[in-house]
Amino acid sequence: MGTVYKKTFTKPLPAGAEIFTRKGERFARWKPAKGKARTAPLTVGKNGTDRIVVTAGTYTAKYRDGSGVVQEKATGCRDKEAAGRVLTDLERRAELVKAKVITVAEDSIADHQDVSIAEHVKAYLIKLEADETSADHRANVRRCLERIANACGFGYLTDLKREALEKYLASRTKQGISARTRNLDRTSIIAFCNWCIETDRLLINPFVKVKRANEEADRRKVRRSLTEDELARLLYVAHLRPLAEYGRETVHKSKQSAKGKNRATWTAKPLAFDTIADAAGRARGRLKGNPEFLADRERLGRERAMIYKAMVLTGLRKKELTTLTTGQLDLDANPAFLTLDAANEKNREGNSIPIRSDLAADLRGWLKESVEEAHKPADVLSFTSAGKTETNGAASPSDRPIFRVPRDLYRILDNDLAAAGIPKTDERGRTVDVHALRHSFGTLLSRAGVAPRTAQAAMRHSSLDLTMNTYTDPKLLDVAEAIESLPNLPLRCEVETNQAVLSATGTEDKSPSKIAPVLAPKLDKPCKSLSSVVKMTAEQYPEETSQAIVVSACGDKRKQPSTTLVNGCLKERETGFEPATSSLGS
Repeated sequence: MGTVYKKTFTKPLPAGAEIFTRKGERFARWKPAKGKARTAPLTVGKNGTDRIVVTAGTYTAKYRDGSGVVQEKATGCRDKEAAGRVLTDLERRAELVKAKVITVAEDSIADHQDVSIAEHVKAYLIKLEADETSADHRANVRRCLERIANACGFGYLTDLKREALEKYLASRTKQGISARTRNLDRTSIIAFCNWCIETDRLLINPFVKVKRANEEADRRKVRRSLTEDELARLLYVAHLRPLAEYGRETVHKSKQSAKGKNRATWTAKPLAFDTIADAAGRARGRLKGNPEFLADRERLGRERAMIYKAMVLTGLRKKELTTLTTGQLDLDANPAFLTLDAANEKNREGNSIPIRSDLAADLRGWLKESVEEAHKPADVLSFTSAGKTETNGAASPSDRPIFRVPRDLYRILDNDLAAAGIPKTDERGRTVDVHALRHSFGTLLSRAGVAPRTAQAAMRHSSLDLTMNTYTDPKLLDVAEAIESLPNLPLRCEVETNQAVLSATGTEDKSPSKIAPVLAPKLDKPCKSLSSVVKMTAEQYPEETSQAIVVSACGDKRKQPSTTLVNGCLKERETGFEPATSSLGS
């Protein structure tokens, strides 16, 4: 038979407690900040100090489970009779397990039914952290699960119903939420339930048959790749704009536009691709009295242009480039390469990426300049991309980040695109953002004729479909040139005419293939004499034909005479040995 009791535990002796002895036992008396004075027996802790003995406020049930193992479980009841009822239920479940009416797994699941969803989610997030998932991923999962639980009324595991989730997803559709976001909610709750099954909290996943939304039919943000000309314009503008911002011309507003809350009578003229160089020149004149700030603006422009170039020529993601340090570069190797830290890479593999020779040369110059910048006096301030100043850090050379990638790079890119005259959204509705630079990398690989499997390795993708379909912009592929590379196919009449010539020369069905040419065909019967071939050719092709038929005689490798029929006239010429074939020029 089981029993219920209140557990005891010890706590440090409260400050100002009075110690006294009663009937041979030691007690402590103290008065809390609020409430009446309290008394508790004393005991000696492991370190020899006095500690008070405190009794729990709720009862604990002690019993043998269906496997015969003694278990202690908190009942959460302050009333002994109520705790006894909980004990009775536990003992009944133990008897059902012994009788094999329910399984041990079903009995274990019953222990989690009274635990709130919030507690299960907290344990699930700890599991994700143990799996070394990123903090961003865990934050997204937590938001998704909390949003679903609140919207669907999921307070406990017993509340998980498929109908409630489908109703929630349908409401999200009516709200205009994209299919991708809805699928993220679906994936998060399904993964959570799978973990509940693994930890004996659920028997089945109630959401596994909820259908995914069609993301292809509801694509909200499709990225496009930049052309080579657009990339050149972008790098040019990115290099000059940090400085050119201080050389913008003044434009006076009209009196009507100057009214209202904003009473300014002038504004700075927007930068454009054709005027940005002049603006940079004016900025140099205006800032010549502050050479340190002028040098910092020019350095910041070089850094932004190199950030864009590095992302386009390596396919690095923004986070990967942000965490890249000098110790991860090997610019002396042939070819130069960089090694990503597995903790900062999306697929957690720690890949090595080759670096183009021109980019490697740029990085060498940039690192040399960075070393010189790092050795400036400590009181020299460096202007960050956010406009604030900071002193140079004392990080070791191998741990120093290569670039100061700003957090608002997306906004900076939008301004650079506007100044370069590059539309953010094209006629297909595809947009350009920071990740589109990685898309440009994949598209440029395809345009260069790189084998798909090689492009997949360069992009570090898990599937070839992702590389070829998602990260390759079909608009920039030269399909017309690819079509022109296909072999010439003759019409029906030309095929029949060509076959007649082949029959006359004794080379039926042995014409060389454009795909795999026959260099030395074997003939089933000896070659006919040159005169008979010429005679037969003249009969089949009268003088009015405009075709040119060249017939080569069989023989050894010495030069032998060859006869050509051009516009009905026979002419002789010298030719080297060729296989006994005939060709019909169109």
